[in-house]
Amino acid sequence: MRLSRYFLPVLKENPAEAQIVSHRYMLRAGMIKQQAAGIYSWLPLGLRVLRRIEAIVHDEQQRAGHIPLLMPTLQPADLWRESGRYDDYGAEMLRIRDRHERDMLYGPTNEEMITDIFRAHVESYKALPLTLYHIQWKFRDEIRPRFGVMRGREFLMKDGYNFDVDKPAALHAYNRHMVSYLRTYERMGLTAIPMRAASGPIGGDNTHEFLVLAATGESEVFYDDRVTALRLGERQIDYDDRAQVAAVCEEFTTLYARTDETHDEAAFAAVPQAHRKVGRGIEVGQIFYFGTKYSEPMGATVVTPEGARVPVHMGSHGIGVSRLLGAIIEASHDERGIIWPEGVTPFPVGIVNLKQGDAATDAACGAIYASLRAKGLEPLYDDRDERAGAKFATMDLIGLPWRITVGPRGLAAGTVELTARRTGEAEEMSPEAAVARVAAIYAAI
Repeated sequence: MRLSRYFLPVLKENPAEAQIVSHRYMLRAGMIKQQAAGIYSWLPLGLRVLRRIEAIVHDEQQRAGHIPLLMPTLQPADLWRESGRYDDYGAEMLRIRDRHERDMLYGPTNEEMITDIFRAHVESYKALPLTLYHIQWKFRDEIRPRFGVMRGREFLMKDGYNFDVDKPAALHAYNRHMVSYLRTYERMGLTAIPMRAASGPIGGDNTHEFLVLAATGESEVFYDDRVTALRLGERQIDYDDRAQVAAVCEEFTTLYARTDETHDEAAFAAVPQAHRKVGRGIEVGQIFYFGTKYSEPMGATVVTPEGARVPVHMGSHGIGVSRLLGAIIEASHDERGIIWPEGVTPFPVGIVNLKQGDAATDAACGAIYASLRAKGLEPLYDDRDERAGAKFATMDLIGLPWRITVGPRGLAAGTVELTARRTGEAEEMSPEAAVARVAAIYAAI
């Protein structure tokens, strides 16, 4: 993409309404525009990151054997009356009445609707286990939306729902989701710690939140800092192997890690003092097992091998897709701007032409641009007639992981400069070598 033809409305000054880093940089980098309190338009740069995060979530969900569908944003209130949640959910639910005087709502979550889909189409235990999920816009009418996409009213969320014949099978689904979430966050360059949490209006006794440590986090967290070193890495997981999946979950949940809602001071005191840490965390996902909370009142049952009809055991599992952009920025930035991990960056590399209009530099930039595209990478080529400082500032602000700088002096020596955004380290090399290095980095992801 040539920057002269792209829509990137960057701001030079910090917006007065932005209280935290991610909100400030998303506005300044031209990623979002507020349309109402807690409601944003996603501009081209922000949308590219949103789609990359969404693609990773889809990939890892399907790797774990989960099946995508798409449910509507508006739901009939009668489904929520069946489960008993319509009156209990609270003012966060946006209630609507259509022209026929039917009560509707803008979905904050989808337990009732997915249970209705299941009961309409599944009769036998032979169809289980089954996990269905979608990525869809949600609305929760926060009394005080703030912090940009971190605490907005409209947000994009992955929510999945498992259906199993009994509790052991449903707990395996719970564990399977935990492992798939750990891999999802690692691919985004995040350390998201699973912490025992409270279930809130979703219900159930088994629930973990995934939190990214950040000073601006909404939750106080208490943890053994050795948990931050745990990684899945490249290990292969057989999601049908209950013992293997359970062992991974045990590895990631044995060390103490809890939110303030479930904090146990006595258990925390047993952590060696050198590893005992208190901080703040940003919630980026949560998993629940709630048994027959919805299936029993809504009649979602299956026939067992013995011929008995029993309510299915269920769980729900959410990832805040749009919220993740804010969390990644909170965890990965400096005073100049965003630092995107390679897995979610809007463009893999930026090309900066130091002398736009010069035949040699224009030709070299054009050749690098074409070579990267031929390797399946879409660079962002700053071909504007701007001073070098302004181009560097833009690249630093939007946070692309790599930058190739092309100028007359380097070209005279047959070199360009490849710079890593995270470290600032720069290396001179031939244009061909720079293209090959960037291509190799992304081939390994």
